[in-house]
Order: sequence, then C-alpha cells, then structure tokens
Amino acid sequence: MKQALIIGSSGGIGSALCAALAARGVAVTGVSRSHTGLDVTDEASVERHLGAMQGPFDLILVATGALSLNGARPEKSLRALSAQALADQFALNATGPALVLKHAVRLLPRRAPAVFAALSARVGSITDNRLGGWYSYRASKSALNQILHGAAIELKRSHPELAVVALHPGTVGTAFTADYAEHTLMVPPVEAAENLLRVIAGLDASDTGKFYDWQGRVIPW
Repeated sequence: MKQALIIGSSGGIGSALCAALAARGVAVTGVSRSHTGLDVTDEASVERHLGAMQGPFDLILVATGALSLNGARPEKSLRALSAQALADQFALNATGPALVLKHAVRLLPRRAPAVFAALSARVGSITDNRLGGWYSYRASKSALNQILHGAAIELKRSHPELAVVALHPGTVGTAFTADYAEHTLMVPPVEAAENLLRVIAGLDASDTGKFYDWQGRVIPW
C-alpha cells in the first residue's frame, strides 16, 4: 500500500488509522469536518474536497459516524422513535459514506488492487439482531451495508481488482462510545486501528461486497 485516504481523520479511530498507516510508510491523506471542513452529509462539500484530490489511492476508508446525534440517544422502545432521529442517523451513517463513494470512484485504480471500506456496526446486521431497540442507528448501518453491497456489484465491472467492504471495528473507547463505557468491554483506538488494517491487508477482489468484523470474520447481513 502506497497511498491511503481516511475520511473522518479527526475521530478516535480515524486518527489512529492515520498514525498506523504513516508508521507503515504509507502516504496518508486525512480529511474531516473539524480539521478540513468536509461535511459528508453535504454533497457539495464532498464533491469539492474529493474533486481537489489526485489519486489513485490504494485504500479509501470512511471512519465517520455517530451513535447519538443532536441529543437523541439510541431508542430503547418504539415510543422513543422520532422522524428527526431517523433522518439524522441516515444522513451521517448511510448517506454520507454513499456520497463519499460516489465521488471517490475516480480516485480508485481501475486495474490494480484497492480497497474501499466504511465503518459499519454489528448491530446493523438484521440476522444478528436479537435484542431489538436502537432503531435509528441499526437501520442506518443496515442501509450503509446495502449501499456498499450494491456498489461492490456495480464496481466489479469497472474496477475488477477492487474490494468494497463494510467493517465492524468492535466497541472502541472513543468519544463515540463514552456514554457506554461502563457496560461494554472497550478496546483502545490504537488497537482497533491495527485490527482493521490487519483485516484490510488480507482482502482481495474476491472479498468485495462482504461485511467483516475486526477479526476478519464475515458478519451475516
């Protein structure tokens, strides 16, 4: 790997990924809302930022996302569901990565191995949902998975050596999960980044369109 682009480079996982890649000698380009003004929910912003870049990138990884937005916490029941919470979650967790992929295609090599990945979540798996709740977040990650799976099918025709995948990083100790630290075993961002890069290093075109956890195991849709 020579060049990598990390979307959401100011976040806990994104910044750890940038550091881990740089330590490997990879030329890393990092963009985020707080550092460079990229707003993945605004297509004009995505087009402007990615349109100014020159590829090809061997890896493009979208590390943006949020569990709680605008004061709305994950729903414990249908009574807590709101249209605004659903819209906010979809905008950031599904529409945002989709817009990045739309405008990043030209930055990916057509005839060389490459990976486009976005951070998803195990709770986005419909098959694995045994607890219910968390409607907005679950649904937005399920939508992201469907977008990536569909894009993998389309791009296999134009980019035969590309792997488009969803990645579950595990529960990582960042600001994203700070409110849940007492209830779940967390891994540090540095460890999560190493785990993700280990999975990415083992991918090839035959893995496109799949959903992997941090150990490289396939998660059911």
